Amino acid sequence: MTKSMLELALDRSHTGGRALAAPAHAPEAGRSDRRHETDWFYAITAQHLAAAGDVLLPHVRRLPGGRRHVAAYVHQVRQLETALRFLKARQYGDGRAQHLRHSDVWREIDRLLAEHEQLEARYVQLLNAKLTPALLDKVAEQLSAAEQVAPTRAHPHSPHTGRAGRLTHRIWRLPDSTWDDLEGRFIPTIYTQHPHRDSAYSNYLRGGQIPQPAIQPAKQATDVA
Repeated sequence: MTKSMLELALDRSHTGGRALAAPAHAPEAGRSDRRHETDWFYAITAQHLAAAGDVLLPHVRRLPGGRRHVAAYVHQVRQLETALRFLKARQYGDGRAQHLRHSDVWREIDRLLAEHEQLEARYVQLLNAKLTPALLDKVAEQLSAAEQVAPTRAHPHSPHTGRAGRLTHRIWRLPDSTWDDLEGRFIPTIYTQHPHRDSAYSNYLRGGQIPQPAIQPAKQATDVA
């Protein structure tokens, strides 16, 4: 069965996030010359979580049982964002996180990431049955666009939904981007492809090249945000 453009957009986000997570799992990822690997994963994942909250949840809320679905999603996202904060804190020497083992932190993140992907897959299946193909395409484009301008840090205690959530994400984007610039942190871009024209499926039909993430060498960072 052919996937919708929204499913393909989410697949790309999830695959890109997992690819960035892989090198950050290694125990030596804590070295100063490899911290950027964790920075990349942390930033891209934070951006996806914020963008999904802004773009997907308004449609999920309109589904039968939508408020319950949204509440479950936000609860899960807050847990994942908190785990991401612990990952960064431990990476940069925050004393409040040094009692945690690298493997234990990643075990929790991996569990929450898998749970998050399952939630999104479930909700997208519900949206596929409710929305028109044209609207699904539009949501996919909006999600990809929102990921590119979302905050690059996790903010688990901020509003996640509605106007307050969208406003908070726009507000956090400014200081997050400012700190990225001040610290020389390079955030890779993996969402530049159009979800319809450049999807793996459409490229397969055209016999074209499947676009690869536009990831380049990063500069080092020194903060605990």
